[in-house]
Amino acid sequence: MNISYEIVKKDLDSSFRVLHVNQPIAELSWEYHYHPEIELVCVKSGYGTRHVGYHKSNYLNGDLVLIGSNVPHSGFGLNSTNPHEEYVVQFNANVIPSASEIIEFKDIQQMMELSKYGILFGKKTRKDIVPHLIRLYESSGYPRYLKLLEILLILSQSKDFKLLNKEIMPHTIISKNKNRLQTIFTYVENNYQNEIEIQHISELVNLTLPAFCNFFKKATQITFTEFVNRYRIEKACFLLIQEKSVAECSYLCGFNNVTYFNRVFKKFIHKTPSDFIQQNKFN
Repeated sequence: MNISYEIVKKDLDSSFRVLHVNQPIAELSWEYHYHPEIELVCVKSGYGTRHVGYHKSNYLNGDLVLIGSNVPHSGFGLNSTNPHEEYVVQFNANVIPSASEIIEFKDIQQMMELSKYGILFGKKTRKDIVPHLIRLYESSGYPRYLKLLEILLILSQSKDFKLLNKEIMPHTIISKNKNRLQTIFTYVENNYQNEIEIQHISELVNLTLPAFCNFFKKATQITFTEFVNRYRIEKACFLLIQEKSVAECSYLCGFNNVTYFNRVFKKFIHKTPSDFIQQNKFN
């Protein structure tokens, strides 16, 4: 898994960028990255993984998240299935007037401060905002800017949200440890189906075992074992959606015991694999 600093290019004759992603997921990169721009991501429908700051979880039947400046995150097509369609808006905070100058922007400014934690909006808000995002993508000039302000105003007045992180993740954690973290993430990505020895990983990044455990916990706020289990469960969710059996998913994702797999799955997904399958069928 690559970790990168993304250079966001504004749209022609615009102070911000709007993307409409509607192509096979294999054609795009969903790597872990960060950038100074605030980002609004709206997945219209479908399944995938949201990784924002320290937070990592799966979404089902679409998603709407506001990500603050320089907050590390992955593309929302990670672990998703076709068809995958999303709208992405990227803008600098200085595009929005300061509340100290124009009091009417106070709610938007407060929301942008909260976005450093990652803001997950509920299904109703996402449903309401999709038509506005479509019009934003199709518009140009000053009406386009006004539409952006309208979208941010709607979101800032919504009570239908929760914060994804309890702490703000400094991008310096990623930038200063990029090579080491990239080695770890890539190894897990390529070997999650097999037994993973922490001692071997620590040697790969030239750390003693205690130093490795301290480094990883400080960088990610979770232990390496929890990180591996989370990664395996994400893959298991993807396989369950592909109608693999629970036992098959367990062994394909590196769990040698189905009972243990069920326990870990419920810990992270808050439902059993069987309940997850039923919910996905219903959606």
